[in-house]
Amino acid sequence: MSEKNKLIPGLPPGFEDRWNKKLLLKKRLLKVIEKNFSMYGFDPLETPSFEISENIGSFLTEDDSNPMSDVFSFNDGEKNITLRYDLSSPLARFVAQNNQQLPSTYKRYAIQNVFRNEKAGNARYREFTQADCDIVGNFNPAQANAELCNLIANTLLDCGLKKDQFIINISNRKIVQGIIEDLRISKDKQIKVMRAIDKLDKPGFGFKGVEELLKKERKDKSGAITKGANLNDDQVTKILNFLKIKDLKELKQNYKNPITQEGTKELEQLFEVLSYSSNSDQIKTNFTIVRGLAYYDGFCVETNLNFKAKNNKGKEVDIGSICSGGQYNKLISRFKGVDIPGTGMSIGVDRLLFVMMQLDQIEIKDQKPVIVCVMEEKYLKNYYEILETLRKNNINSEIFLDSKKNLGKQLTYANKRECPVAVICGENEFKDNKITLKNLQGIKGENNQISFSKENLINEIKKFI
Repeated sequence: MSEKNKLIPGLPPGFEDRWNKKLLLKKRLLKVIEKNFSMYGFDPLETPSFEISENIGSFLTEDDSNPMSDVFSFNDGEKNITLRYDLSSPLARFVAQNNQQLPSTYKRYAIQNVFRNEKAGNARYREFTQADCDIVGNFNPAQANAELCNLIANTLLDCGLKKDQFIINISNRKIVQGIIEDLRISKDKQIKVMRAIDKLDKPGFGFKGVEELLKKERKDKSGAITKGANLNDDQVTKILNFLKIKDLKELKQNYKNPITQEGTKELEQLFEVLSYSSNSDQIKTNFTIVRGLAYYDGFCVETNLNFKAKNNKGKEVDIGSICSGGQYNKLISRFKGVDIPGTGMSIGVDRLLFVMMQLDQIEIKDQKPVIVCVMEEKYLKNYYEILETLRKNNINSEIFLDSKKNLGKQLTYANKRECPVAVICGENEFKDNKITLKNLQGIKGENNQISFSKENLINEIKKFI
């Protein structure tokens, strides 16, 4: 193949290979997350990567003229299919399809990859792992949402974050819905208003960015223009004044719309249940949280870090929420024709991984294998006997796979693999029923080899691993 025609190895933007320490840490986080999900009584569910497009819809896009612009969709004959962009929409389809076989309150968890056709960067990926818990069916909202908040707190602490490193922000979408009703904002503008409010704490927005989105349009640093909600000045001013309120009591006194009052009361009931747990100090109100996804209609939660992470160039960035979710009452009724309420939360596993790699607060021990060197091919059976003994005793181990290579090359390979110890046995060892070990992590220049009786293999090798 000519140089011109050779392929250049690489990945499209928003996708990432993970290996070595990063992958080991991710696996550890997933293990902790799944253990906590099970501890809280959730059952596992796995759904396919693809769903029929019309079944899961598109609740992400901000471009009304192209509702599927933020997802990966393909024509599959008579139907269009879409790679799942979250785990809640497939859950709604599953519950509608299997409702008769499920308990009246269905608690499920799912840990799978999702796909979004959006701009990548700063721990934002186009393929990433989500870990979701949802409660669907008959439940007391205050108790169910308190369970989710406690689960978030306990899981993040078990994953290695410290209490002062994150805060769980909660609100209720009904609060904003009532204010929108009082301001007589037309239905076609409401979702734009919700999404504008939700961006207040996002990087590069603030009050000015929200104001631009509430008015005609917002132009970002790249020159891209996002159409606004086209509210009048009085409507914009009243929304911005609302966003400055931080206290639940002040909110209750100043906003009397029945829907707003209902949302406020639900928050009060939630805080009462939360007061029974040890995590209440991790949770606070933030009325700007309404969640960008259109199907939320009550309780909302976003978990944010109390510090800045750094991107690949060493620049501090705000990566956004590492765990979010909320309550929805209409998502399943699209299929069933009757309202089946649900509430849930989702941990952005790869965002959490991005942060934990930088904090380096968890010691990751990768148990590299013991290497069994092949000194003489005629003793291959003996080397495999040693290998089997190691593996039967749960010791990671491998045999060098090319008996024609000399010992020096075998040890070079072992050092590159970061193997802790090498088994080196030749004719003398097998004749005397002995084993020789070489400590590959020892100090150069010192005697790093020991010999001992074959029956002591496991005890001796455990000293090095």
